[in-house]
Amino acid sequence: MKIALYHRQIAADSQQHLDELIHILEEKGVETVEIDANSPSVEQQWKDCRPVDFLLSVGGDGTLLSSVHLIANSGVPVVGVNFGHLGFLTTVGRGNLAKFVDDLLEGNFTIEERALLHIEGTNMPPFALNEVSLHRREEVAMLRTNLYVDNEFVATYDGDGLIVATPTGSTAYSLSCGGPILTPDSGCFVITPIGVHTLTLRPMIVPDTARVRLEIAPGQPSFHVAIDSTTVIVPGSTKIELCKEDFTVRLVRMHEQSFFTAIHEKLSWGTGLR
Repeated sequence: MKIALYHRQIAADSQQHLDELIHILEEKGVETVEIDANSPSVEQQWKDCRPVDFLLSVGGDGTLLSSVHLIANSGVPVVGVNFGHLGFLTTVGRGNLAKFVDDLLEGNFTIEERALLHIEGTNMPPFALNEVSLHRREEVAMLRTNLYVDNEFVATYDGDGLIVATPTGSTAYSLSCGGPILTPDSGCFVITPIGVHTLTLRPMIVPDTARVRLEIAPGQPSFHVAIDSTTVIVPGSTKIELCKEDFTVRLVRMHEQSFFTAIHEKLSWGTGLR
């Protein structure tokens, strides 16, 4: 078996845990290769190390999102190892590495196929695992965004911006803006306004078979578009088309975990008296 470990700069207090993880894997006869996310040659490193059986994303959710954009539609399962803080998308912490390795090698896990947003727009990453969000620039008081679903006009959103999130991304930026939690297999996307000026415009769920178009109203200046952990500035005339990507990302979840245990433990959701 061969496993790639993808990480950004590792903090001093985490380096020993990374060394421990590599040592445990190699003791079990696993070939390991490290990929430096901060290296200019990261894409070449990924190309050179293949084929691999798994990619371990070592860090937090930001590192995992970055790793997904690196491996794209390769089909390699991604395992999130949390060396960060919240780590909602990660599946194992630094405190149980030996058990994690045993479970991984023994097949005690489930692979979840996570839907992606396909993005059609100039100078943007081609897909998103979490969300695509539009946001006004600081010097602009308001962003006016027209929303179309399957070529039918839905509404104009006047405010700070708009989020289109996958089920995976429903627990991220969308949730902090009042959007609903979607289970990973729900088969839909959620459209969530950011700081909207009209209180009747609420988050909306659409099927993932829909085609979503975002247009900035004429006369608007440039604005920010965030695709997962990447942000670009685009002209006000830019149109963004979104639909379900034709491939998925394969995330590994260990058998003792589930989506609901994750939101209980990491978001403190629904933990009151029963």
